[in-house]
Amino acid sequence: MSWASAWFRAGMRALRCVMALGCLPLTARNSQVLFHEKLDSFHCVAYFSLRAMEGGGSLIALPLGLMFIFSGLFINGLQVISVLFILPFSRRAYRVVNMIMMEALWSELVWLLDWWAGVKVKVYTPRETSEHLGKERALVISNHRSDIDWLVGWIIAQRLGCLGGTRAVMKKSTKFLPVIGWSMWFSEYVFLSRNWTKDEKVLKNEGTRFTKAKLEAARKYATEAGLRVPRHVLVPRTKGFVSAVENLREFVPAVYDMTVAVSKELPSPTMVRIFRGQPSVVHVHVRWVPMSDLPQEANEISKWCHDAFEIKDDRLEQHEKENTFGEDLYIPIERPLKPLIFVISWAITLLAAAWWMLRPIFSTWKGIAWVVGVLVVVMLCVQVLIMSSQSERSSDPTARRVKQKQAAYFDNGHKKD
Repeated sequence: MSWASAWFRAGMRALRCVMALGCLPLTARNSQVLFHEKLDSFHCVAYFSLRAMEGGGSLIALPLGLMFIFSGLFINGLQVISVLFILPFSRRAYRVVNMIMMEALWSELVWLLDWWAGVKVKVYTPRETSEHLGKERALVISNHRSDIDWLVGWIIAQRLGCLGGTRAVMKKSTKFLPVIGWSMWFSEYVFLSRNWTKDEKVLKNEGTRFTKAKLEAARKYATEAGLRVPRHVLVPRTKGFVSAVENLREFVPAVYDMTVAVSKELPSPTMVRIFRGQPSVVHVHVRWVPMSDLPQEANEISKWCHDAFEIKDDRLEQHEKENTFGEDLYIPIERPLKPLIFVISWAITLLAAAWWMLRPIFSTWKGIAWVVGVLVVVMLCVQVLIMSSQSERSSDPTARRVKQKQAAYFDNGHKKD
């Protein structure tokens, strides 16, 4: 049996299992029952492919994954070219080019929430604040409430016309993710090792994703540190925020203090629900704070950040009771057509390219084996991206690690009671 024939048989078994399970409720229990009897090497390929499709929730994960992976690799290739031939001559031109490419790529994910799943993002802010949104540079701080808060931020940025120019602070490991992490690296996102000795020279703002385990750890830490015990947020780690304010205050005019809450109307959004096309409702309150209003001293900036999260905690407590941040503050922002146009353009382009390239490939068993292998790899990549977004999988859930990372509070001159 030739290697091409072996790969073809393996791929076909994987795809048959995927197609068969696509008609069943996709749960971990189903996949375990299906593969419990015989788990040979071929079934291992099928098993992990199934888990990738299980993460997507339906077969829609495959075509969307194919589109995002291949369009992303194309963008990554253009970014390499821009690094070699544009960056050496003009950093400004390099950034402008990357802003355009990032909007073309990120718009696919915005479309996934905005058009496919119908996730509704409602923004609440005073009228005078809404006049500033999207028209100035700003440092954004926010709490975490779901697996896809970062995508909610991208939806707001896209609607305000600044998606391509948005930058975020990410864990260092994120830059190794296929396509999405590489694109962030080329676009000069800030990556942290979460070690202040290493990160001190990097302009940053610290944060971590919200989980029940981390909330319990934060409550324990707050009790021991003599701080107010949080109900809906974690205790902020302020070293990064202090560093960001000190370095950005000269050319960034404002801080956007965002508070994110999930409406009780529908379940919380996850990547699994999004791939299944299941809607959710997310509420975002925006408090506009002029940078000039922030104190000058590091200790006072740290205290301001703690106070801001106490305000968030109170606001979320009120939201828990009323399921709104106040309808008088609701600012409707129209859903733009640009993400839909980008997705249609990518789909037509990639389908045309696939038709042109795959016609001769499908004429041989070797070619078919390669195509099947690519499909399996794409499904695995989709699963990796979905797993990376799940807050329950994020690291450091224990109180011990939280307490170590919260040492910044005491470094700023505070003492335990």
